[in-house]
Amino acid sequence: MKSNLITRTGHDLLVAELKKLWHDERPEITKKVNWAASLGDRSENADYQYNKQLLRKIDRRVRYLGKRLEELKIVDYVPEQDGKVYFGAWVEIENDQGEQKTLRIVGVDEIYDHHPQHISIESPMAKALLSKQVDDEVEVYTPLGKKLWYINSIRYEKHENSSN
Repeated sequence: MKSNLITRTGHDLLVAELKKLWHDERPEITKKVNWAASLGDRSENADYQYNKQLLRKIDRRVRYLGKRLEELKIVDYVPEQDGKVYFGAWVEIENDQGEQKTLRIVGVDEIYDHHPQHISIESPMAKALLSKQVDDEVEVYTPLGKKLWYINSIRYEKHENSSN
């Protein structure tokens, strides 16, 4: 089952996407569809067909976001998280070869923006990091075998007026 957790930043981005689709993009494409339809024969009208297809794509995304946003649970920072890795944490890790990475554990809905530092709460790396502390050694099982990582630092984004 897909996780329903999301960071406040991720939630705000999805809400902004929904507003942009509904208030900006959809009305603009609807105008184009109506204009193209007014030209007559729709079967050979590329503008009409393309924009109609785009409108269906926007409507699908609007329906999905509307439904998904109702299911999501925003997870805000709480002081009790300090010192350990939990959902929403930024974690700096390093391996024996000196390779360093900074990752943020986020919900599956936040991976869509392909942010190179975001990893899903459901990923093997995130599962291995959860509840660990600075200087802990973490074993991560990957398709290429077991990898060892060390936690160098943990930090959280703190938001004003945060409430679930």
